[in-house]
Amino acid sequence: MMGGMTDQRGLKPYDVHVTVDAGRDEVWEAVTQPAVLHQWFGWDYDGLAAEIRQIFVDEATLLAPERMGWADGSYLEVSGGDELARVRVSREGTGPGGPERYDAIEEGWRAFLVQLRYLFSARPTGRRRTLYLTGETTGRQALSLADGGWERFGPRVAWTVNAEGHLIVVAGRVPLDRHEAARMEVTVSTFGLADAAFVDLREEWTKRWAPLAAFAEVTTAADPAPQS
Repeated sequence: MMGGMTDQRGLKPYDVHVTVDAGRDEVWEAVTQPAVLHQWFGWDYDGLAAEIRQIFVDEATLLAPERMGWADGSYLEVSGGDELARVRVSREGTGPGGPERYDAIEEGWRAFLVQLRYLFSARPTGRRRTLYLTGETTGRQALSLADGGWERFGPRVAWTVNAEGHLIVVAGRVPLDRHEAARMEVTVSTFGLADAAFVDLREEWTKRWAPLAAFAEVTTAADPAPQS
């Protein structure tokens, strides 16, 4: 998902941030405690628990109060007060930058910070379970998965909450406004669903996704991670 966080020169710099409806202490807990990380980070697959531990426990270095960093020069910091907090993930680099150049870790953070912000704005109850849709299609087709109301977070990420109250985040390898097909990743976050309801939802989304994307796959916690 976000592997390869090793020391590399020439990496693209980025600076991604969101404002969250929660106090700084609660948000810091959300980026450091595995139980809370499971409620917003990434998507469900069989290796998610190990990945969360690797990234946020084993590989993260505490640089200052409410700031952690990684070997690739990136860092995450939480700032703010008792009611609103700001989460910023940044990497200073020497590589070619600009919004045109795709960086998987940067776009991953965009998608995940949307999921973190939703956790505090909607405060959903129950355990998060996700459907992770992958395949090659156009941004327009991916955005047809839900009616209207999409908000953009950079050129390659968009999100909405559908009529059932599920958070849908679309992330593309190319800007979503482009006409060509490219790899798209769609994360549908549900909270508190019973097993039977989740099985039904997976079936419904699998049927909707298959005609829209080449190499369409739907991943849930019973599956290994799809190949990127």
